[in-house]
Amino acid sequence: MGLNNNNNKRKLNDFAADQMEVSVPSAVRMRKDQNLPPTHIQFFVRLFPGGKTLVIQADCNDSVESVHEKIMLITGIPAVEQRLIYRGKQLHQWDQTLSDCGIQKDASLELVGRIRSTGHPQAWQLMNDLISLISGILKGNYPAVNSNSYHIIKMLIHFLTMTPKDSTEKAYEHIQIFISSSAPAALVMLYMSSNYANKNSADESVRSFIDSFKSLLPVPVYNGCVPIVLEFCKLLRGAVGIDDRLYNKCRSSLGAIVESTGIARCKAETKKLLALQDVFPFVREVASKLSYDLELTMGSTKLIGLSFSIVRDFAVFMLPVKKVIRWQVPFRFPITFPLKEDDTSEGVYYKEYIECLHHIFYDLLDKMEMCLRELEDRLGLKENGKGKPIAPWWSQYLVILKELNSISKLYKGLEKVFWQKMRQIKLSLCFLIVSFAKKSDDYGWLLEHKEVTNFELRRHLAMMMLPEVRDENEAMHEMLIDRSQLLEESFEYIGQADSKLLRGGLFMEFKHEEATGPGVLREWFLLVCQAIFNPQNALYVACPNDRRRFFPNPASKVDPLHLEYFRFSGRMIALALMHKIQVGVVLGRVFFLLLAGKNISLEDIRDADPYLYSSCKQMLEMDPEMVDEDTLGLTFVCEFEELGSRKVIELCPNGKDTVVNSKNRIKYVNLLIRHRFVSSIAEQVAQFSRGFADITTSRIQKSFFRCLNLEDLDLMLDGSGSAVSIEDWKAHTDYIGYKESDPQISWFWKIVASMSAEQRKVLLFFWTSIKHLPLEGFGGLASRLHIYKTSESYDHLPSAKTCFYRICFPPYKSMAIMQDRLCIITQEHVGCSFGTR
Repeated sequence: MGLNNNNNKRKLNDFAADQMEVSVPSAVRMRKDQNLPPTHIQFFVRLFPGGKTLVIQADCNDSVESVHEKIMLITGIPAVEQRLIYRGKQLHQWDQTLSDCGIQKDASLELVGRIRSTGHPQAWQLMNDLISLISGILKGNYPAVNSNSYHIIKMLIHFLTMTPKDSTEKAYEHIQIFISSSAPAALVMLYMSSNYANKNSADESVRSFIDSFKSLLPVPVYNGCVPIVLEFCKLLRGAVGIDDRLYNKCRSSLGAIVESTGIARCKAETKKLLALQDVFPFVREVASKLSYDLELTMGSTKLIGLSFSIVRDFAVFMLPVKKVIRWQVPFRFPITFPLKEDDTSEGVYYKEYIECLHHIFYDLLDKMEMCLRELEDRLGLKENGKGKPIAPWWSQYLVILKELNSISKLYKGLEKVFWQKMRQIKLSLCFLIVSFAKKSDDYGWLLEHKEVTNFELRRHLAMMMLPEVRDENEAMHEMLIDRSQLLEESFEYIGQADSKLLRGGLFMEFKHEEATGPGVLREWFLLVCQAIFNPQNALYVACPNDRRRFFPNPASKVDPLHLEYFRFSGRMIALALMHKIQVGVVLGRVFFLLLAGKNISLEDIRDADPYLYSSCKQMLEMDPEMVDEDTLGLTFVCEFEELGSRKVIELCPNGKDTVVNSKNRIKYVNLLIRHRFVSSIAEQVAQFSRGFADITTSRIQKSFFRCLNLEDLDLMLDGSGSAVSIEDWKAHTDYIGYKESDPQISWFWKIVASMSAEQRKVLLFFWTSIKHLPLEGFGGLASRLHIYKTSESYDHLPSAKTCFYRICFPPYKSMAIMQDRLCIITQEHVGCSFGTR
């Protein structure tokens, strides 16, 4: 079908002519003035009883069929739906000439639609009344007031409510009446009126009509409305252009329906679905507009923005187009471009679209590269890696890039081109995602190529998968825990709680202690995680090459509740991440990969079992002849100790009798690794994953770990290990009783600046009970810090209320006295050594 401006303009012009009712006397005068040839006649056709009159000019030798076609061009009524009556008889033989039928100059014919035979006579009558109303408005028979839209909308909604709901076929026939009656042309003509009230009435009517499709019609029938919206698009595009607001509304609505229904994949489906040739003109149009707008944004001092609607249209039209191209050339993926001249596949039929889409990809990718390079310069990302979004429409760059990535998958070699560009604009890409990413967005396409991401981006996407901590004023999960029963009681509070309660907030108190608040909660997290991962509790074992790292203990079954404790530990790690609390514990590489659902290789077990790693490495590097001589004396079995007894397990069927040789040694190593680090701890990992998913969701749990590198999780759980920033510390500290200009405050910060990094950490722990700052620094804490002035004597040491992040000291007489008091508390043993390197 396609979009043909000339045809659309002619249809509108013909409709306009149709609104001019011509009386017989005036028509006679027209004929006499025209000096028509002898064989040329002019006659009249009245549309339905009591309707308007058309003036038809033809030749005596023209066929009846040609007259039907002329009427169709003027009215939009299909020829098969017309019945021409002359002198009481129907002109049913279409090959007869006008002379054969006795039609002479100034003859009067009557056009009667085949209304009764369609089964929808009321719909035809309603459309006839609608067109009559619009014609009357255009002729000035009705005042040009906004109330006209009420009557038009009422008739349009009535048409929708009349649509059969029990039969898709009947519903489609009913919908086709709207187009066949020329109702779209009538509404567009009203929209083109120079009278504002008329134009506004048409605008409101068309918008209301299209918006009512989804609410008034069932899904199958709603999908069948696409021809109506397509007709509006064709007429408006030819009449008012692609920048018109009503046209953009119709185009967006068409895209939404097509996104849902898809495109016809074969000729038989074109009866109910649009074909590619109907939809692709909109792809060209939107892509061209998008390219033009991207050019405008470059170098613009006024920061001309991208239209959200044009980007949305590009995405929704691209989805069905990509699907149908992929379906039509299933054995040619990715498509080799340019197409071969002698290619006889289905791809040749779609050559025009394949070539055009290829051009669109390169054009938009080049424009996007230039825009994002400019973004880097404008925000100074290369210098400091930071910046603030300057306008919401920057987020649309991400939508475009996602679509370009999906297009690149259709063509051989384009994915490589796309990701090369992304590496070049990595800074701006990461900045945009961190600035605009939402929980509902899918960035899986980007995380497939982590080389174009940075830690800040990966952490941001991972944290969006976790619930947000509730405000302190909302209901919280309250805990009262005895320090002497820390692990057991924490297990009861967390392991047995409804996961929905835990996704909110936590309120924590230790028995017989008054302290509450974020400092106490952080201390509790730290102590509980230390206890969980303490190898003495037999749940986890430390990696020999890195004692900070842990993975599940295959012998954890010594505790009958071990699986429940693994689920509890999964909840605790997820909650610590959710509350942005570093717990001083990191996971082993093997454990991390299992949680991400990835395979374990020999290199991955280096830290977890250096002896097994070295043995396997040596065996794989041995001379094949030595292996085949059975020098190793190995079979496909694994020996291990469990609860004090030696056990043997076969790694494959008949493993005891299968000798390891040079041909199967890789298989042996893989099976050995699988048993040692997958099968033997499968239950423990599954329960940890289940506990983690209790806080996130089962769907998100693997995605969380997949979007991170192991080093990323290390930083999130253990902290960066960097020195505490004095400037950041000061910026997040308030004073109660003191003023920033007081000498005691000046002395305090000078003393802190002169401290060693370890002394600062001890002071921070004394002040807040925090051993590890969030990655955001002091800004990531739940509240600001405070320095409180007391009235105690000058020989008193500073005190602290860690639950409120408050340090208290009297106004010391000199800096030397203050330094002496601070030196005492920073050398006191207030930390612990668990998990240190």
